[in-house]
Amino acid sequence: LRDNADVLIVTKEGHITGNFPKNERVHLIESAHPIPNEISLEAGRAAVDFVSSLPEGSSLLTLVSGGASALVEVLQDGYDLHKLVELNEQYLSRAADIETINKQRSVLSKIKQGRLLSKFSGRSVTTLAISDVQGDDIKVIGSGIGAANDPGFHYNSHIVASNETARCAIMEEALKVNLAVNHNDEALYLDLYAAADHIHHVVSKGPKGLYIFGGEPTVDLPKKPGRGGRNQALGLLLAKHFSGAENISCLTAGTDGTDGPTNAAGAIVDGFTYKKPAAERALKAANSGVYLEQSGNLLVTGPTGTNVMDVALILKT
Repeated sequence: LRDNADVLIVTKEGHITGNFPKNERVHLIESAHPIPNEISLEAGRAAVDFVSSLPEGSSLLTLVSGGASALVEVLQDGYDLHKLVELNEQYLSRAADIETINKQRSVLSKIKQGRLLSKFSGRSVTTLAISDVQGDDIKVIGSGIGAANDPGFHYNSHIVASNETARCAIMEEALKVNLAVNHNDEALYLDLYAAADHIHHVVSKGPKGLYIFGGEPTVDLPKKPGRGGRNQALGLLLAKHFSGAENISCLTAGTDGTDGPTNAAGAIVDGFTYKKPAAERALKAANSGVYLEQSGNLLVTGPTGTNVMDVALILKT
């Protein structure tokens, strides 16, 4: 950090760990995710003030990560926080993918889809993005908060991390310990149940070794869901598919360390995790987190400092 640089950091509450260095030129806001709140609007106002106050000739470096859509917002006239929360809850509870959700979020926003950087009057902007969307499109990541539309300044963007980055790192570590990697793809842009079917189909027909899957399944929640998230539900579904198998272990996780509105990243299950009828009731009630906690199969990592969607690892021995 240069001595003359001003910095605005907006991150999820609880994701600042250790002794964060104090600096009068660094403004830190801990905001809300996945459901925005009043702090999200405060962060949005701070972002607009920061960008619009930069002088001519200045350069701006932005880091945009998955989750920015909820963390930072300025609403269009006629919309309020209640409407914003309602929209987010509605789309997150229905089987909508992140691109669809972010498009809807952008309708309400004054700063998404390149609108924030339109307030910049300086010389250049560089956006570094950590992608949590299929296709790694800068106009979709964070609902396009780091994108630029017909800029009057020099603009460039780079994807610095993605689901592919995570999956390739997993594969490299597996190969270091002489573990065969039989499958590595980003194909989980499916309904949760279809995703579990796909994983089961690939693994059941394949040889021994590690199978790596990435992406972000969608889930259609009941009106009054229990506690859990899509990775916890996917883990329990895989436990059902592989029930009784002595040679299968599965890990399902959100790479940010958070799965839905819980403090768990996901689940670690095997062929003995799924027990009827309690497990079936948990799946139907979207209450997989409670079941997995009671069975000792929750995966809790704490914040990881990144967000590149989800991974599912299946070890067949």
